[in-house]
Amino acid sequence: MAKITVIHDRIGETLTIYFGEPSAEQVCEEVGEGIILIKDKENRVIGFEKLYYKPTPPEEVLTVEASMSPSGSL
Repeated sequence: MAKITVIHDRIGETLTIYFGEPSAEQVCEEVGEGIILIKDKENRVIGFEKLYYKPTPPEEVLTVEASMSPSGSL
């Protein structure tokens, strides 16, 4: 399984996600309002960055219960 790196910068208000190891040689391309693709030197997407990112407060907790039927299935 590939390694995913998530970096949240609260002061800079950015959320950066890398698929695999961050590369020393990167090219960044803004593709939408506040969305930046991060590419390696072969122009493959290796991650993205979301600008102006502020996490929302936690939502309510959702509790799910499951029970087994007599046949053993859910």
